[in-house]
Amino acid sequence: MPGLKDRLVARALEEGFDLARLCRPWDVGHVPERLKAFLDKGYHGQMGWLAERAEWRGDPSVLWPEARAIVMLGESYTPEEDPLACLGQGDVGAVSVYARNRDYHDLVKKRLKRLARWLIAEAGGEVKVFVDTAPVPEKALGQAAGLGWQGKHTNLVSRDLGSWFFIGSIFTTLDLEPDPAEIDHCGSCRACLDICPTDAFPAAYQLDARRCISYLTIEHKGPVDLGLRGLMGNRIYGCDDCLAVCPWNKFAREAREVRYHARDDLKAPKLAELAGLDDAAFRARFSGSPIKRIGRDRFVRNVLYAIGNSGMPGLRPVAQSLCEDPDPTVADAARWAVLRLDGDANGMA
Repeated sequence: MPGLKDRLVARALEEGFDLARLCRPWDVGHVPERLKAFLDKGYHGQMGWLAERAEWRGDPSVLWPEARAIVMLGESYTPEEDPLACLGQGDVGAVSVYARNRDYHDLVKKRLKRLARWLIAEAGGEVKVFVDTAPVPEKALGQAAGLGWQGKHTNLVSRDLGSWFFIGSIFTTLDLEPDPAEIDHCGSCRACLDICPTDAFPAAYQLDARRCISYLTIEHKGPVDLGLRGLMGNRIYGCDDCLAVCPWNKFAREAREVRYHARDDLKAPKLAELAGLDDAAFRARFSGSPIKRIGRDRFVRNVLYAIGNSGMPGLRPVAQSLCEDPDPTVADAARWAVLRLDGDANGMA
């Protein structure tokens, strides 16, 4: 249909997306080989679903063989303030920028569905929409479509949006013309590698999730290794260090969606207050937030690690009060925090 692609892109921008490009489902380059190497080395840690759906993640055309094109969308969530400003402030926690307000899954998916309905009305065909909810190699497809390139930190970087953008995709049976792929523009820069607090990058373009603070605070269940707890600082949900230092962020656009702007109570939340949340209070406070999905126990575990790293003896009673918590991981974290605040550098008896 003449002009369909141009109208599709224009419509995507009207819906609130900042970038819209197209690729083929099979345009994933070396993803299968790289994914296998990642899994073989155990870099996925407890994320067993990566191995279980490796075939789909390695080849999206297997996920839905009828698809002939993928519309890749990018939506900015650039923060208004310095995302690293509260690091090292002993009495507060650092929350990843993307989680400081509404859950992006809900917001992006609604836009995707509206755009998909428009596409069906205009040209027919069938569609499926995804936003980090299926084994889709979104970053590789984003590079194939020209949204950006996978930087040395393995995240997608855009010449238009820097590092701060969400990715969504619409698979369609329509045979739409793909866009040129993006090339790597990292050059000799290694700022993202050098800033990582836990040395989670064995090499450029490789991530060992087992050492990544985002993984440790969100995906990892149970106690975190003693050797890593002290390196987590006051990061209680996710980590933005490698994203924040990327020089391409000078081109980032402020998020148009106000529901991505940080809530006041999540810019620098007080650790003492967060540690006192029971399950009901946790659910109420984080209703509609991506933080809610990790549950009270894992979240309070993270808060206690931050308290242990705070260097503030005044927070000791907070940790002490949780040493007999019903959840054994929370109790372990509380005892570790008490030992740290008592002067034990390793948090070990």
